[in-house]
Amino acid sequence: MSRVGKMPITVPQGVDVSITAEQIVVKGANGTLQRGANKLVKVERDGALLKITPTNDSAEANAMSGTMRALLANMVAGATKGFEKKLNLVGVGFRAQAQGDKLNLQVGFSHPVVKAMPAGVKVECPTQTEIVIKGADRQAVGQVAAEVRAIRPPEPYKGKGIRYADERVSLKETKKK
Repeated sequence: MSRVGKMPITVPQGVDVSITAEQIVVKGANGTLQRGANKLVKVERDGALLKITPTNDSAEANAMSGTMRALLANMVAGATKGFEKKLNLVGVGFRAQAQGDKLNLQVGFSHPVVKAMPAGVKVECPTQTEIVIKGADRQAVGQVAAEVRAIRPPEPYKGKGIRYADERVSLKETKKK
């Protein structure tokens, strides 16, 4: 059995987990998350613990037990604390501004770029060159951050563009005569 799948998930106080044959719903302070149940994995609640076991001895069921355990742990963490991604803008005149559920970017194009946030994802701009994307769903937060970064990824010669806060951009040397 998967080593990750063997570890139980502790459900903190204030988080409600309901398990049916079709889906698993986690309700917490940050919102409600739901995921479809998999036929290869059996999820049981034992007090304040969630235990995941494969339904048969196949390699696919073993792998899916580890995957489901990781997904459920992320759902519990998202319902309690939430997730966030930080992005930085590097470049002269590059600015970001959050307006409700929209993000306005001025990143060197002839026009401003407006990115609408999906439901459950919030965006903040503490300064003009910082973007903080927050939400309860880890996958949605990561996907939105990747889409914002893809608007103007860092270029390799000067490093201008949108990058993750912890990202290191290795700069190329320019061509010499």
